[in-house]
Amino acid sequence: MLKLPTPNPFNEGLERCGANFQPLTPLTFLERAATVFPEHVAIVHGTLRRTYSQFYARSRQLASALARQYDITRGDTVSALLANTPAMLECHYGVPMSGAVLHSINTRLDAATIAFQLDHALSKVVIIDRQLMPLMQQALGLATVKPILVEYDDPEFQESGMRAEAADYEELLSLGDPNFDWLMPEDEWDAISINYTSGTTGDPKGVVSHHRGAYLLAQGNALTTSMPKHPVYLWTLPMFHCNGWCFPWTLSALIGTHVCLREVRAEPIWAALSEHRVTYLCGAPIVMSLIVRAPQEIKRDLKQTVQFFTAAAPPPETILAEMQSAGFEVTHLYGLTETYGPAVVNDWHQAWSKLPSQEQATLKSRQGVRYLPLEQLDVLDPETMQPVPRDGETLGEVMFRGNVVMKGYFRNPEATQKAFKGGWFRSGDLGVIYPDGYLQLKDRSKDIIISGGENISSIEVEEALYRHPSVEVAAVVAMPHEKWGETPCAFIELSSQAQASEAELIEWCKQSLAGYKVPSRIVFQALPKTSTGKLQKFVLREHAKLLSQ
Repeated sequence: MLKLPTPNPFNEGLERCGANFQPLTPLTFLERAATVFPEHVAIVHGTLRRTYSQFYARSRQLASALARQYDITRGDTVSALLANTPAMLECHYGVPMSGAVLHSINTRLDAATIAFQLDHALSKVVIIDRQLMPLMQQALGLATVKPILVEYDDPEFQESGMRAEAADYEELLSLGDPNFDWLMPEDEWDAISINYTSGTTGDPKGVVSHHRGAYLLAQGNALTTSMPKHPVYLWTLPMFHCNGWCFPWTLSALIGTHVCLREVRAEPIWAALSEHRVTYLCGAPIVMSLIVRAPQEIKRDLKQTVQFFTAAAPPPETILAEMQSAGFEVTHLYGLTETYGPAVVNDWHQAWSKLPSQEQATLKSRQGVRYLPLEQLDVLDPETMQPVPRDGETLGEVMFRGNVVMKGYFRNPEATQKAFKGGWFRSGDLGVIYPDGYLQLKDRSKDIIISGGENISSIEVEEALYRHPSVEVAAVVAMPHEKWGETPCAFIELSSQAQASEAELIEWCKQSLAGYKVPSRIVFQALPKTSTGKLQKFVLREHAKLLSQ
């Protein structure tokens, strides 16, 4: 006789209700900070100082103005093309407080890519830094959508110029209610932001993040990095990168101080480190080079230890040594847009600090282990979905499972299904895993080049080269670069009887690619191929390494 399952007595008469269940959202961090520490300095920007009570009030004003002036509501998209300014921080709260989804646009993109994103995201309002308004106007000339424009005039941007025909950001806020009864998400699965990938195969994909994941990753940042109460954080990492790796929300949870930085340059970085006693910052290895290789006259003696969190390619051993000597502790992180930013950390063991420097450098080159809010991380055979041996040698695909994995790709169910095939998020990155459970990336199946923290699709660069009439075959790989970590290096076979110079092809690429995507080196040679005609990019990568030496 079939035995029926016994009802769980702990589920009887113990239902969810408003008293015991609320959707998780990082927006509540700001409300708590403003309530408990209203006078604590939340934002520093040049001479500007804003407390948490002011930060919260202005975010509510933004939410109110968007809702009442522009009828923005749940399911709408509000885009932001902004530098690391107070307005960008306010957008991270005010936009989702209106019920809308925040779309942060990479300020380094070309107009065509921005136009694609605006159309795909169904943008209804765009908030634009005055300096970036010409770029946005160019993009809007290519876009189908006609969003409302709001111009932010940053007082730290001193250059003169014509004001655009757009609403003024401060005037818009003045129309909002600082006591606005802002919208909690109806469900913690509701979207809080959309961020676009670099477009490894065709058009960029819109990565949708939810309130629950943002809440957990923001707290995961604090726990994983051992951030204490009242940290001082310098914005060297662009806030458009995975919502600043969720640190705009982390800082409110810890009642920290955001030190905004409009331009990432050595002089203002060192000045901020000293003047504001900065304790934390994030960035690509290029930021470390910028700091330690700065002219001696602008460096300062730091009275505090500064924690620096870096991602992308492992920093060179020499840079790590110089950072340590200058008073910085460096931690290597790894993640993707699809994981809200960093979800893997090279969790350092104290015993490792006693090892020879070369062994330490080898250990630091590993990406590490999962963040606390990430439930599972492994290297699997993409065909069998079985874990590879933990031998540090067997290649597999890095895969993620947990609440800090994206909701999916916006308006792209096919790509979403492909990414989640097998019940894991497939990163597309190839790596190994060691006996101690630490993983290390070995290659990128999508041929992504990471230059200065920016992802570059080799396919996109190749397509630009293929459009040149003299190019027969093009292959683009990463070439090591002391300053940028990596830059694109293009190997070219010219068509029969055709001629083209390196300078000519570089100039050609500049016409259709953002500056950081343009190859730094072009090599003309016969390209190595398999018997079936497939390009052997691993051979070219080794060649590129030799060229960089």
